[in-house]
Amino acid sequence: MESFEMNNSAIDKDSSHLRRSANYKPNIWKYDFLQSLHNKHEVRFSVAFLIIDWLCMHLASLNLMIFSLSLLSWKSEGNATRAMMLVEDVKQMLIEAVSLKANLELMDNIMKFGLATLFEKEIKETLEIVAMMEPNDEKSHGDNVFRSFKDKNGGFVRAKFGDTKGVRELLEAAHFGLGDGTIMEKAKIFSMESLKKICNNSVNNCGGIIEEVPNDNQVVHHALELPLHWRVEWFDARWQIRFHEKEKSGDVNCSMVKLAKIHFNAVQATHQKDLKELSRWWRDLRLVENLSFTRDRLVECFLCAVGLAHEPKHSSFRKALTKVIIFVLVIDDVYDLYGSLEELQCFTAAVDRWNLGEMQHLPECMKLCFQALDDVTNEIAYEIGAEKGWMQVLPHLRKVWGDFCKSLLVEAKWFSLGYTPSLEEYLENAWVSSSGPLILTHSIFFHAHEDLDGAKDLLEMNKDLVYNSSLIIRLCNDLGTSEAESNRGDAPSSILCYMQEENVSEEEALMHVRGLIVEAWKNINGRSILAQHSPSLQSLIRLCSNAARVAHMLYQSGDGFGVQDGDIRQQILSSLIEPFAMG
Repeated sequence: MESFEMNNSAIDKDSSHLRRSANYKPNIWKYDFLQSLHNKHEVRFSVAFLIIDWLCMHLASLNLMIFSLSLLSWKSEGNATRAMMLVEDVKQMLIEAVSLKANLELMDNIMKFGLATLFEKEIKETLEIVAMMEPNDEKSHGDNVFRSFKDKNGGFVRAKFGDTKGVRELLEAAHFGLGDGTIMEKAKIFSMESLKKICNNSVNNCGGIIEEVPNDNQVVHHALELPLHWRVEWFDARWQIRFHEKEKSGDVNCSMVKLAKIHFNAVQATHQKDLKELSRWWRDLRLVENLSFTRDRLVECFLCAVGLAHEPKHSSFRKALTKVIIFVLVIDDVYDLYGSLEELQCFTAAVDRWNLGEMQHLPECMKLCFQALDDVTNEIAYEIGAEKGWMQVLPHLRKVWGDFCKSLLVEAKWFSLGYTPSLEEYLENAWVSSSGPLILTHSIFFHAHEDLDGAKDLLEMNKDLVYNSSLIIRLCNDLGTSEAESNRGDAPSSILCYMQEENVSEEEALMHVRGLIVEAWKNINGRSILAQHSPSLQSLIRLCSNAARVAHMLYQSGDGFGVQDGDIRQQILSSLIEPFAMG
């Protein structure tokens, strides 16, 4: 891709417009540092796991060990064979499980450790057994599940859960509720209150609090901070592995922990390879040098792409989606910080019609932005078309970029007029300006199981899924960035809209927005139940859910894109930079 340099003779056509600044700090992840990343486990294990993934996918009924020596002929054969032997050890554990409950607990840890792709066949078989045992009446079954944990008045009794783990599991289960789940809501309130009491009293071990080893308090805090269902499974895997290794939990075998650490390092090595390639592309593009007002956040964008699909086989998707998210940030900053309303109207019309000629009267940096976007969009369309055999991908990618820019223009008009919309009016536009539809359209085109028309129909018939995922992205963004944006005088967020519309305090508005996120998750949960026999719908649900989870991760402790030295930095170090030390 060509690089873009500013024409020094370019004239700002609207010099009377005050160019704003968000005072974003310079990027901390320098090119030389990214290029220096070297995961010593890459050669040792990544090829082994590519083979294991392939075998699990295509030859699941055969014993992996039969093929290990014949397939591995490089110098690290012993290390690769060790990884395969650990896979066999864990499979043997599943076979020897004394009960269905024990088997499900093993499956739970396999998934928490990020190992699900290595045991897809075993997980599927176990869940099919469970499904055969379930009654058809889902509502009555839900009542029956919780009945044994209640008193005669219908209230939950903490003693009946045995230990802290039981209360934590109740909290996790409660987040899978759907619709008007009164029982689930009661379970959530009860479990959260119980766990908060445990946290408050664990130091003194008073008031009849359940006795646990001190480190159990870390798990309680982890559960209260964000439920597992709302976490990116891969980003949480390292925390889970570390905790179980530290606690030497009885339900986790040493082989599983070793396998999880080796697998994590191998997958991380693939991610580092992707990131190095992307950093070269970003350096050569030289776009950020000419758009000094925008956020330079390559690594954070790549982290988001990993959150949607971390598996090694999705390397092309991650690299393409990273480029998409980079341009989401750049264009968002063009609308929020740089362009005058007249310039933005012209820019929006040009993108909507995808006509570079309409950019001729705009500032040079806006021209360069669109030229680079055009190149990236053509590149991605070609890549999808070559892989899928599709001929007409490009118009659909251009359309979602046009829709995104039109939604940003609406917000720019509100800002220009000093207008605060109602919450309903705000959300009608904000779910599109969240970039959710844009990101998910690109994503499903990469992951589709059918032809282009089938992929389009899938998105069209499941607009509610895309809407709810995008709504979570927007509302999480508002929760994490509203204070900084308010201080800058940006366009109003959902929080400010609700405060003004209902004349309520900020705290009440925050509670309302959090409630909207809960309801959006319930809607996604409801659709998940219907997807059991549709691989295409399962893919869309997984992508929508992961996009929402990435938003929780980004904005849980503030602005994950704006501020690099907070929790997001630690997440990058943990997920992308630092491998597990191997004994």
